[in-house]
Amino acid sequence: MNKTQVKIYFSLFGDDFSIDDVTEKLEITPTDTYKKGDLIQNRSIFIRKETSWDLGTGYQFSLDVNDQLKQIIGMLQNKSSIINEIKEAYSLECKFFIVIKIEKGNTPALYLDKDIIKFASSIEAEIEVDLYANPYDDFGE
Repeated sequence: MNKTQVKIYFSLFGDDFSIDDVTEKLEITPTDTYKKGDLIQNRSIFIRKETSWDLGTGYQFSLDVNDQLKQIIGMLQNKSSIINEIKEAYSLECKFFIVIKIEKGNTPALYLDKDIIKFASSIEAEIEVDLYANPYDDFGE
């Protein structure tokens, strides 16, 4: 049975920086990393234009994006000053990515509560939403 899924990830990214240093300072193991110049998986002719340190949930069945956002923010909540120091030291940007795979028209709640907005603002993070709506029929089958 196909169910709607949500994936959230937080990304620190920029031209070139020490991924190991970021991991050490945050005391969090990233879920994904890549370096500027790396080949993009399954696309042998495309290379990464930046270096990135990511922390994500992976896809989870969900009808409320806040459930996944709170998982990631919970790990980062008390590290806003460290994140800001890292951003300044390496001239980095940061962003939260919300990726939603909608199945059979079951759309999740997509709102940001004030705690999420406050934290994102404290680290000057952007928020990007990607929606993938898989086809469904009008008869609920």
